[in-house]
Amino acid sequence: MRFLHPEPAAGHPTVHPVFIPFAGCPVRCVFCSQEAQSGTSHMCDNVLAAKALAEIAQLAPAGKSPVELAFYGGTFTALPLELMETFLSAASRLKEQALISAVRCSTRPDALSMELLLKLKALGLDTIELGVQSFCAEPLAASQRGYAPETAVQACHMVREAGLTLGIQLMPGMPGMRKEHFLYDQERCAAIRPDFARLYPCLVLEGTALAELWRKKLFTPWPLEMVLELLPEALLNLWRAGVKIIRMGLAPQKGLPERILDGPAHPALGQILRSRALFGFIAEKVRASGYGEASLALYAPKRFQGEFFGHRRELAENYAGIRLDPEDVHWWDKNCFELVPIQGFLPRKSRK
Repeated sequence: MRFLHPEPAAGHPTVHPVFIPFAGCPVRCVFCSQEAQSGTSHMCDNVLAAKALAEIAQLAPAGKSPVELAFYGGTFTALPLELMETFLSAASRLKEQALISAVRCSTRPDALSMELLLKLKALGLDTIELGVQSFCAEPLAASQRGYAPETAVQACHMVREAGLTLGIQLMPGMPGMRKEHFLYDQERCAAIRPDFARLYPCLVLEGTALAELWRKKLFTPWPLEMVLELLPEALLNLWRAGVKIIRMGLAPQKGLPERILDGPAHPALGQILRSRALFGFIAEKVRASGYGEASLALYAPKRFQGEFFGHRRELAENYAGIRLDPEDVHWWDKNCFELVPIQGFLPRKSRK
């Protein structure tokens, strides 16, 4: 039995972030700490513009392969139009010189209109990452997001209709979220089929309103064990829908670990989730193989060797439990996996 890894094949471009912390944000979300997430504090528009433009200009002499320029940390589409035009004009000049390949921004679902999206596309914007967080009313209300699920869904469709690349950010474990909410969120995301998604399990960060709720015992984050239980299946479902997952967990930033008060943080979270999702996928293939109770061998692409058995080989016993002992997993240069019963096939060294 031959099969491919379920993850969409399309690669993820290198992104150069320009942080505009809290810029354009109508409110400060209970879980948000841009100081921790971006390493940058809030700035007035003039200082922000000068700093952002200086960062953009630094790309020009870098001489590196083109990257995507990304405006992160604020609500880009809620900035004053003149400021958006200033940023996109500077980015467009670099795009014309082939110093950057595309421009993206992050924003809120309730800060969009079709008129604005078409204008931004004409100015050179290529991709919008929507901080949806959840498609369920209860978590949105508990987190004081200020919009309804219908607004989030409509925003996703508008981005697509405007001809822009769509990314969706989800936040498992945010205030008010139960297990069934996240199951619905990942199903809704899979149905929308964005070009990519990010999964950010909710953490309690110092300096946020959520930290005060946590101290008053009014909020308890999801334990790491719950995230490790739920997200591998969500990851697999999104892969099957053709959705590329470009990040799981907050990007490491200087000073971030010291600000985490509680929540499902782990330095190898992405690797653990990918490994567990792949195990679930291969276990399905074993059940569907028709090989009965025969011992099995698996030939796997070398590029998955580092993550196959999981963090600190935590999945070695799991694979043995589905009749795939670690010594019967072999690495080859092909891009596909091949599952075979050991008896009745050519010796392993003869297989090509």
